[in-house]
Amino acid sequence: MQLLSPQNFKDYELIDVGGFEKLERFGQYITIRPEPQAVWDKTLPNAEWEKRAHIKFISKSSSSGEWKKLKAMPDRWNVNYQIASAQADKSQTPNSTISFRLALTSFKHVGIFPEQASNWDYIFDSVKEMKTPVPRVLNLFAYTGGASLAAKAAGADVTHVDSIKQVVSWSKENMELSKLENIRWVVEDALKFVKREEKRGNKYNGIILDPPAFGHGPNGEKWKLEDNINEMMKGVLNLLDENEHFLILNAYSLGFSSLIIENLLKKKAKENLNVGELFLQATEGPKLPLGVFGRFRNY
Repeated sequence: MQLLSPQNFKDYELIDVGGFEKLERFGQYITIRPEPQAVWDKTLPNAEWEKRAHIKFISKSSSSGEWKKLKAMPDRWNVNYQIASAQADKSQTPNSTISFRLALTSFKHVGIFPEQASNWDYIFDSVKEMKTPVPRVLNLFAYTGGASLAAKAAGADVTHVDSIKQVVSWSKENMELSKLENIRWVVEDALKFVKREEKRGNKYNGIILDPPAFGHGPNGEKWKLEDNINEMMKGVLNLLDENEHFLILNAYSLGFSSLIIENLLKKKAKENLNVGELFLQATEGPKLPLGVFGRFRNY
């Protein structure tokens, strides 16, 4: 089992984590946000957290809350990520920088999951190494599009699927900030989209999934990870191009084991499957686990 954490994200830092909270730097601004997995004590005292932070999220319910500003800062700002390509020493494959517009949402997120940077590197290299001139990549439950940007920056033909129209609009802003173009945007329930693509006989060279524990489609479709993931993966695996492909499945749900991911993917992946945990290393504290993953490629 692998443990993966971003090594090159200069615009992000997990400063400390504990007491069900995390102290993070996004660019030049520092936030305090809830973190349900941080069951241990903080390394730094609370007074130090309050001294450093620009803003703190106050939960009002399990799914929403409000921000309390401790210092002046904008409601929106930008950060960059330089993809750490394994091929960076080759002149034809330089590193690529992708950009994100961040914002203070009512559900504690700011528009990026930094731990996913490890997968962005993998996506970029997977696309670059393919013989297919323009690999087709499908990003499901795509949120604000970090994986879509990584694939597009590497030269892929990208289809980005998310059920929330406002989030897809946010992803388009990130594409434009990153000086990229021509990502295909789809506002639809991910499972419905996969089933329709199966019927059409469409194939993809790369598929990325980062499904939530719970969710809803644009027409009220219900998603529950443990109820729907097996059906989803059966369809997704049928969409993979037989000759050249890669796949990434992430799951952030308390109690969801990497062995579940292995069982879902091992028949298709065979000996090429890697499973493990994504984490962030705190500058002033321990490792913060942020979900399990499985990924494989064949070319």
